[in-house]
Amino acid sequence: MNDAGSMGLLGLTAMEERVYRHFLRNPGTTAEDIHLLLHASQDVVGAALRRLTELGLLRRAEATAEGGARTAKNAAAAGSETGGTLTAADPEVAVGLLTDRRLSELHHELQQVTRPRHLVAELRAEQGAHTQAGGGVERMTNLAQIRDRIDDLAFFAREEILSVEPYRALTRENIAHARPLDSRCLRRGVHIRSVVLKDALDDPATAAYLRELNAQGARIRVAADIAERVLVYDRHTALVPADPSDTSRGALVAQEPGLVASILALFEKIWDQATDLTDLLGAPAPESESLTPMELEVLKSMCRVTKDEIGARELGVSLRTYRRHVADVLRTLNASNRPHAALLARERGWI
Repeated sequence: MNDAGSMGLLGLTAMEERVYRHFLRNPGTTAEDIHLLLHASQDVVGAALRRLTELGLLRRAEATAEGGARTAKNAAAAGSETGGTLTAADPEVAVGLLTDRRLSELHHELQQVTRPRHLVAELRAEQGAHTQAGGGVERMTNLAQIRDRIDDLAFFAREEILSVEPYRALTRENIAHARPLDSRCLRRGVHIRSVVLKDALDDPATAAYLRELNAQGARIRVAADIAERVLVYDRHTALVPADPSDTSRGALVAQEPGLVASILALFEKIWDQATDLTDLLGAPAPESESLTPMELEVLKSMCRVTKDEIGARELGVSLRTYRRHVADVLRTLNASNRPHAALLARERGWI
């Protein structure tokens, strides 16, 4: 939005922020002549009052007996009318509501951005005669370019990532680089299936990271002896070494349906012969199965009410117990705050 203030990133205009801050400083006052104080037209301030009320950032006190009862909806429609007093929502509640709303909007925008796969075909057509013979296979020899391509394919994956990776250990740098990409994919509902060498479990850092992925919902299997290196994204793009015996010679990126189908068949054969990581490490079940019925009710309550006291009363538990369940839910979802937890829960279809 134009002319946004410091709350602009959360979706408020500069005028809406000024009005909200006014009522923070002056709780329980009316909207009478506030447009004069803010040096703005009555229509502009009235629109800001209506939106802030709809968002829950301003709350109108119950009308007096002389004024008659007034619903929140009527209060929002009233805009800058003078009846009743207005109070600003607590800043933590206000920022939480705006953050949750903005995260939902951004998630929707991201879905829209990743959806138009038909653009690839249109852009391919622009290449015309410059497309190489057998244009469904591309050879890459630069290691940095290969890593960038892998990152791009993972970032834009929408449904599934399959991999066979015969490493014996991951460095700290490998893990630090992979963790945000893998976590992002899993949060978006992308299914990850991976086969690794059993020897990799002998490295504590690698085993811990594999356990972490498994806990987030990835399906990991191990095999005693694999030499293949395979990556497949959304079942239409595959990446394999140009020379399996010497990975320094580059990689092949394939989109030819027949070739990708053969690579998929190879993956499924390796997958079927591998052993689940949970059988070897005793890793916990995926997150979707780790919420207790009470934690699930608390999760729904967190997304519905703004105060812990209200949520605890609705569920019939003490405030201390309710907050303990909230902490457990945040930890299970690996969420940084409550709006983040609500977004992750919606992505998984839990609420």
